[in-house]
Amino acid sequence: MKPLFLVGYMGCGKSTLGRKLAHRLGVAYVDTDHEVEQMEGAVVYDIFRYAGEGYFRRQERAALEQTIEQGAGVISTGGGLPTWEDNMECMNRVGCTVYLRRSAENIASRLSPHGRQKRPRLRGLNDEQLVAFMREDMAKREPHYLKAQLVIDCDTLSDDQIIALILDSRF
Repeated sequence: MKPLFLVGYMGCGKSTLGRKLAHRLGVAYVDTDHEVEQMEGAVVYDIFRYAGEGYFRRQERAALEQTIEQGAGVISTGGGLPTWEDNMECMNRVGCTVYLRRSAENIASRLSPHGRQKRPRLRGLNDEQLVAFMREDMAKREPHYLKAQLVIDCDTLSDDQIIALILDSRF
């Protein structure tokens, strides 16, 4: 089986759906953010804060390459991973890519206070600022996400419906 990469904005459900998909397929699951945290011995927020985004993105690429080499079945990527250098092209070359598209309002409603705090770029934003920030940021990232081989509009779908769409359209 070729690796299946889930891409999309932070909070869109990549990790939750990735675990469910891997279980359903009986394959290994990897979350690239978790892999970077393991490599660095620090959480994403602290890596961003103390080493900077450039450093984090290089570590993220290393985690992506390691994950591909190890042959993981389902890989959830960090929200910015597809936007950095040629990461999206790399994932398309070696596996299947799925963009889990959600609206800013939908993602904002899904994020718990803890979910906001653990994401460096969302810290301290009130509800209105959060949606405005996400809309603007998502517009910048969308061209990268749209390079995915499958795009699923998830706002009105259940996890089971999304998984069915992915499994039915295995490229």
